[in-house]
Amino acid sequence: MSDLILAKGTVLTAQGIEEADVRIRDGSIAEIGPGLEGDETIDCEGAWIGPGLVDLHAHFREPGQEWKEDIASGSRAAAAGGFTAAFAMPNTEPATDSGHVARFVASRGAEVGLIEVLPVGAITKGRAGKELAHLDELWAAGVRVFSDDGDVVEDAGLLRQAMDYLAERGGVISQHAVDIGLSSGGFMHEGSVSSLLGMYGIPSAADDVILARDIRLVEMTGARYHVQHLSTATGVELIAAAKAKGLPVTAEVTPHHLAFDHTAAQTTDPVYKMMPPLRSGEDRDALRRGLEDGTVDIVGTDHAPHAAHEKEVPWEHAPNGVLGLEWAATVANTFTDLDQAAFFDRLAVAPARIGQLDGQGMMPEVGGPANLVVFDPNIEWTPTTTVSKSENSPYFGLPLRGKVIATVYQGRVTALDGVPAS
Repeated sequence: MSDLILAKGTVLTAQGIEEADVRIRDGSIAEIGPGLEGDETIDCEGAWIGPGLVDLHAHFREPGQEWKEDIASGSRAAAAGGFTAAFAMPNTEPATDSGHVARFVASRGAEVGLIEVLPVGAITKGRAGKELAHLDELWAAGVRVFSDDGDVVEDAGLLRQAMDYLAERGGVISQHAVDIGLSSGGFMHEGSVSSLLGMYGIPSAADDVILARDIRLVEMTGARYHVQHLSTATGVELIAAAKAKGLPVTAEVTPHHLAFDHTAAQTTDPVYKMMPPLRSGEDRDALRRGLEDGTVDIVGTDHAPHAAHEKEVPWEHAPNGVLGLEWAATVANTFTDLDQAAFFDRLAVAPARIGQLDGQGMMPEVGGPANLVVFDPNIEWTPTTTVSKSENSPYFGLPLRGKVIATVYQGRVTALDGVPAS
């Protein structure tokens, strides 16, 4: 087998940071040290080398909505963004609420072969919130993370049943924590911008009341609980308090909630419309601090592709969601102060741990799997294109800092300088 050398990078190993080369052979890391030579070399001078990124929250739209995205195009976007694994949300058609759909998603991801694709199972049948999905089938199919993402599990009693079942097995509840009653009819954050535009707003309490309720259910059941797309300062406080009690609670923040606040919505460009909505500047700053100090565990992209004919309509009629996979690492690097260790923890190590994913999020070591990313934190650039099927990105034209140089999955280069392998 030919050797691939990642040369002259700053390597984050379990023993610490080393200025070294990495030799990759036959899908594994064969050597870490200076002056290595091989058949193919990627110049990594000035760049960080660490575990491939892991996204706990992506929408690949397959099956059923392939005109927006499919597992192949989503995998390309993920690889371009430095990811070697992504968890695919279950709001597909049909929903991933039974074992055969979960197996299809995983097998299609393996067939494409650019990243590891992990299916997230629905908590309720059809994500309708009325009765539990086939949790036993999903568990047997290898699903370990469960969510009705796109909708909150509104019925606390039903959610408690799911928590009781999964607590016994060690599964994770991943909650779309937005109250239906408080958010119904709202189009953006309830604040000065919504007042200026005369649009119905969604108060921050819509997120906070669900999160507070669910934390109480975690106390009752002991279930592992992960809150998606945290958007409020109060939410950060609730997570901190739950962790102080020793509860098995984790949280994610999206790149767009790190980058923007509700003033972006003043443009009424639907590219800034998402759920939960962009909140106040104070909320955004609290999220940044929470990610930096570890209260917020991970960056989850909530990569949500929509076709142009769906998104390029008046704000009130546009669906929620933006792209994120290709720029998540760059946005986190631009808008927070994460050093190399914290960067890889929030984008690789912690999401793999929360998702109970073997072979991913592992510090480079000899004999370990060659699932790696090379990221230069100092390159300044402005995104203008995407490899996704959709183009609803809020980052086009936005100056950013940091860029993925190369992605390596199972020892193979799956993306180089933002261009995924064919």
